[in-house]
Amino acid sequence: MPVFATNRKARFDYDIKDTLEAGVVLTGAETKSVRDGKVRLTGSYAVIRGGEAYLLNTDISAYQPQNLVEKTESARTRKLLLNRREIELLAKAIDDKLSIVPLSFYSKGRVLKLELGIGRSRHDYDKREAIKKKDIGREVGRRIK
Repeated sequence: MPVFATNRKARFDYDIKDTLEAGVVLTGAETKSVRDGKVRLTGSYAVIRGGEAYLLNTDISAYQPQNLVEKTESARTRKLLLNRREIELLAKAIDDKLSIVPLSFYSKGRVLKLELGIGRSRHDYDKREAIKKKDIGREVGRRIK
């Protein structure tokens, strides 16, 4: 299960409560770009509109193996493939003032999947505490060695 892109900042900026897996509607060139790792998940999020889930602000660079000039919209809105129960779960999370952020792009066989995280945004003091815990863990690991 190769991982093509991760949103490392999401786990730092959000307290992730739950995760789920979604498919994404992509064009052929976008699929090739994702497999090449030319995707940026930082700053992207998911919304529910009209009973369907969409991914916003995900930047997938144009696939250009021969440097061809091609009109592509790198940060367009992409539809997420979820079942009704998962969409209702996301809608309930939005009602509870939780955020839906993409955590990683990976493949399951030939299919590209997106891992979504449902969580609450951290405040600055929460982030400082997370940094402190990480530093303490590092120090303990060094002393054990």
